[in-house]
Amino acid sequence: MKSIILAHRQERDSLLQKAYQPREYQKRASAFMASPLIKLITGPRRAGKSVFALLLLKEKNFAYLNFDDEKLLGKFDEDAVMQALQEVYPGYEYLMLDEIQNLDHWDLWVSKLYRRGHNLLITGSNAKLLSSEMGTVLTGRFVEMEILPFSLTECLNYRQASWAEDLPDERATLMLQVSDYMHYGGYPEIINSREITESYLHSLFDSIILKDIAKRYKIRKTTELYQLATYLVSMFCSPFTFSTLAEELSFSSKSTLQKFCAYLEQTYLFFYLPRYNNKLKLMQKAPQKAYIVDNGFLVSSAFQTSENRGRLLENLVFLELLRRKNKVSENIFYYHSRNNRETDFVLREKFQIVQLIQVCYDMTAPKTAKREVDSIMECAAELKCDNMLIITWEQDTVIEKDDKRITVLPFHRWCKAYSD
Repeated sequence: MKSIILAHRQERDSLLQKAYQPREYQKRASAFMASPLIKLITGPRRAGKSVFALLLLKEKNFAYLNFDDEKLLGKFDEDAVMQALQEVYPGYEYLMLDEIQNLDHWDLWVSKLYRRGHNLLITGSNAKLLSSEMGTVLTGRFVEMEILPFSLTECLNYRQASWAEDLPDERATLMLQVSDYMHYGGYPEIINSREITESYLHSLFDSIILKDIAKRYKIRKTTELYQLATYLVSMFCSPFTFSTLAEELSFSSKSTLQKFCAYLEQTYLFFYLPRYNNKLKLMQKAPQKAYIVDNGFLVSSAFQTSENRGRLLENLVFLELLRRKNKVSENIFYYHSRNNRETDFVLREKFQIVQLIQVCYDMTAPKTAKREVDSIMECAAELKCDNMLIITWEQDTVIEKDDKRITVLPFHRWCKAYSD
């Protein structure tokens, strides 16, 4: 066991020698690290959870265990591990447990470590196995931070690109960067290697489906699971119900399809946005909209037959709202008016609707502008909210109608305003 822990220390030390892009999440990391509770970092595979944890621990004395290592999992023994940790990391103050969900009965072991006074920082790629099980075994004993692939701001900072757009050349350069991000996403390892985006993300997609889901949950019908995942990629930003999905994909069991959808959500590959309704039962019966964790997966999928810039932009806005600490089903929804007009995002704080956001790639055509404005205004009237925003590719203006104001803002300026 000691040789395994020594190998992990070598891996840790090697990672600490590298230069990393600071993450926006570090703005709230001080309070996160100061907490005596278990610190849980969740998010999709390869989004930078481990690097973020290392950045938080870099100047501290900490021990490191990587549970993506089959050798550690195959020979895991609590007593032997703890003894080896003391020998390899004498006097360590923090214990980092990377991808802990791979360890059977990990929650019981973590609970024991916490009771014995260990200061724990845990990362993992399965929302249910982590948050839900910790909520059962360790109620009130952990704080959580969710890490997603790079935002637009982080991508530009990583490339040392300028936000300047006063001159025509500056604006053209900036918009090329924004377009690159919209099409190829923000996975850290391919920001400067766009030529491998398709193969990298195709391999990652398969790994999530086959390793994180099929293998973990012992799924025999892997073809059905893969078919469902690729179908959801093709219909991103579109509403669906489990019944229609089961029918369209010829699933013999609706309950199996629901279970597969839950697995895809738990591994952070997809998010399902509910339609807002004051009555919970009606909200649960309404169609949900599917969003994917990174736009790059749309490029790597062979099931995209045409580019839809409107939906690509909508998916980016959804992900940015998640980064701003909004939670699906808690304070972010979509909405249909009684006349079946839609607003893409409804933000709620406690019991009050605080903002409506519509996404439209190009509003220069008068007919398109009228449709988008009428939709958001009708929904705003029903929800009694006057804070209306339309996010576009490049339009920047204010629309005044019927004594109401609608802010129209390009996506990149909306992102920059939040990061400033």
